[in-house]
Amino acid sequence: MSILKVLIILIEVVVLFNVIIIVHELGHFLAAKWRKLKIDRFGVWFGKPLWEKEYKGVHYSLGSIPAGGFVALPQLAPMEMIEGTDASGETEELPPISPLDKIIVAVAGPLFSLGLALFFAVVVWQIGRPISESETTTIIGYVQEGSPAAEVGILPGDRILEIDGSPVTKFGGMGDSVSWRIASSVGETISIKLDRAGEILTVNPKPIVPETKGWQRAQTRQIQIRPYQTPMVARILEDSPAQVAGLQPNDLIVKAGDQPILHRITLSDIIRENGEKPLELEVTRKGESIHLTMTPEIPTYPDSYPEEARGPMIGILWDNSGVMDLEYPGPWEQVKGSIDTLVSTLGALFSPESDIKAQHLSGPVGIMRIYYLLFESEQGWRLAIWFSVILNVNLAILNMLPIPVLDGGHITLAVLEAIRRKPLNIRILQFVQSGFAALLIGYMLYVTFFDVQDISWGRSSNASEGQTIQFSPKSEATNPASQ
Repeated sequence: MSILKVLIILIEVVVLFNVIIIVHELGHFLAAKWRKLKIDRFGVWFGKPLWEKEYKGVHYSLGSIPAGGFVALPQLAPMEMIEGTDASGETEELPPISPLDKIIVAVAGPLFSLGLALFFAVVVWQIGRPISESETTTIIGYVQEGSPAAEVGILPGDRILEIDGSPVTKFGGMGDSVSWRIASSVGETISIKLDRAGEILTVNPKPIVPETKGWQRAQTRQIQIRPYQTPMVARILEDSPAQVAGLQPNDLIVKAGDQPILHRITLSDIIRENGEKPLELEVTRKGESIHLTMTPEIPTYPDSYPEEARGPMIGILWDNSGVMDLEYPGPWEQVKGSIDTLVSTLGALFSPESDIKAQHLSGPVGIMRIYYLLFESEQGWRLAIWFSVILNVNLAILNMLPIPVLDGGHITLAVLEAIRRKPLNIRILQFVQSGFAALLIGYMLYVTFFDVQDISWGRSSNASEGQTIQFSPKSEATNPASQ
């Protein structure tokens, strides 16, 4: 990928991420204006100001670190640990405000986030959301040899109907998906109901949790299966057997010999077992079925190439997205799905028997990484806007949790003040706010430690890795691409 494209993607990520945070803070700001609260500062971005101006008693600023924004409202609870102190460094004796005003201002932020989620949902409803085959099927495409799934007789082509009594409608993603039901399961075994060519079976594999290093994010439960995904060719390596046979980008490989190919790993296994013997492939090209014969060969590998991955190849780089389609879900369907996903995640997170822990959530770095990966796709903006629906719903609901520092904490303190009919002790309030602010910052640093490890940091992608593998040059007579 060119440096220019990387820079463009980074700008897209920063812009969208900042819009989401600033809209949330704008809700607080406008509500505070409406209720005539004292507003010390309204800032877009953090760090040393690039621009600042005092206007009608409010200090506006544009910071140098593009990480959202903030609004300083001293009549709510003290937030100096997060927002910093007033620009003048002086404190001002301010009249108290009613608990109702505090609640209105606190609710406004999540309400604006929810409104932005609905706006993005309407956009997705009109332009569509790209979906892969794994989001439209529960058919198994590949079963790893010696895996928990293989041990109980699960086969490629089986359709999963239920997991632990809960129906599943898709393979990947959250909510009612195969991967999430397995990851969030709690029993020693997992009850899986299958449809195998009309025959209904129930199997009970014992999931495993792959080991990780102490500093790495822990893995979750798995039975080592992959979804059905038609192998789609992204690129053909120069002078490779695939090029000589006439294979082309966007070809779909559906069979090798008499064996259906339900996942690209299956073809890799067949090539490894077949060695350097001729291999006939059935390929779908623009709706037509064609047959191509090619002989795998051992290319020249770079020194850094893993020894266990070396062997005969036909010279294909895969399209990891596979066959994509567009769906047009309604706005409420998207918001409801986001809420259901969040509720399911929190349920697993707080279950003492679940392997889903606090470290499996993502902080700002992890969220921006997801946006970066989405923008890498040809359908980047469609995917990013769809993900923004989920993120804004999460931001709205999580901020309503009754935890000091969060908006829900401000609401809880305001309700307590209304019950007591007098403001809470300022020293106690400062202690509570500072304590929870420290815990929140600590947790952000904790998940960021794991999020940073998920970033590629220059590790080669599938496409770039293929450029280092070389096949021996072929004569023009044997290379149909040169004719």
